[in-house]
Amino acid sequence: MSLLANDPLLAGHIDWGVVLIVIVKAAITLGITLLATMLMIWFERKIISDLQNRIGPNRAGPFGILQTLADGLKVLLKEDLIPDRSDTWVFRLAPILTMVPAFIVFGLIPLGGDFRDGNGGIVHLFGHDTTLQLADPGAGVLVILAMSSIAVYGVMLAGWSSGSKYPLLGAVRASAQMVSYEAALGLSVLAVVLTAGTLSVNGIVASQSTWGWNLWVTGLIPFVIFCLASTAELNRPPFDLVEAEQELVGSFQTEYSGFRFAIFYLAEFLNAVTMAAIIVTLFLGGPNGPTPDVGPGWAWGFVWFFLKIFVILYVFVWVRASVPRVRYDQLMDLGWKLLIPLALGWLLLLVAMRVASDEGWGFAGMLATAAGGVGVMAVCYGMLLLAMKVARRNRQLEGVID
Repeated sequence: MSLLANDPLLAGHIDWGVVLIVIVKAAITLGITLLATMLMIWFERKIISDLQNRIGPNRAGPFGILQTLADGLKVLLKEDLIPDRSDTWVFRLAPILTMVPAFIVFGLIPLGGDFRDGNGGIVHLFGHDTTLQLADPGAGVLVILAMSSIAVYGVMLAGWSSGSKYPLLGAVRASAQMVSYEAALGLSVLAVVLTAGTLSVNGIVASQSTWGWNLWVTGLIPFVIFCLASTAELNRPPFDLVEAEQELVGSFQTEYSGFRFAIFYLAEFLNAVTMAAIIVTLFLGGPNGPTPDVGPGWAWGFVWFFLKIFVILYVFVWVRASVPRVRYDQLMDLGWKLLIPLALGWLLLLVAMRVASDEGWGFAGMLATAAGGVGVMAVCYGMLLLAMKVARRNRQLEGVID
């Protein structure tokens, strides 16, 4: 149980009551993710229709809220096809690999709790102290990064195993996109870890309990980088080159039908909900927020947590409806030539600021450190732009590009 020992529920003797609480927490976590995914599909269709001056779903249930359920029941009756030239075992495994990591990550997120006065989000339920998250491993942030890397294997294996060229091209794009943006995403997370001083997800939330949200403690830049990189990781517009239907038919999903196609469809929205939860947890204080003297304090954590998720998801949908898809070269340039250098430079700047603070250099010393760091970043980026300009000119002289 050492992996989960940060939860006080598992610190002492483990009896059947503890096991039952863990099972209930797992069931609630699974139920919340499935319900949130279903609502996210309806929410995205409804908001996009409003932004495009359409009605959207309005038949199944009030305001069409049961449309996703109706579509899910319908897809269960669709014929499930497996191509003759496919790798059958891998073809069947790939959809699961796209969904399972999102469930695992959501289990590491504190969904509520009272983090005031150093409580650490601990609540007293059924005679036991516990946290309102399924598991809190000491290296929770590393688990999240590992799961985000594993998720892309579902896309890659789906494209490779289909035995068709268009899914394969989508898989190659997915791997290149993941490599390009995983580095920037990881560097922005390192800025949060540096500020919080812990790899525990619960510890990161606790470090933001006094309105010291990492949104502004890290200087906003890591938040912006993380949001852009996560959008690319999710293959959401304007970075949905993996699924570019005008070029690749249905990309890695081309040969899928029936329930397996539905798993890919659900995974897309489940991953969006999970990524919004990660953004809220790392940068926006998680369940932290004002706690009125009404009801238990830990219950207000649920309210603020899901309200923040709602805002992030609305921005995701707004961007999808407003920003056109970028070209593939623009996607690569943004990742390699801007986000990675900026994320690395900003991380080094935060390290320098931490050293200045620990050495007691005072306000003037920290200000000089920040100014010097920004100056060095500007010079380095200028040199990078100059090198890229020279390289482009040389390729033009060699006739490689126009």
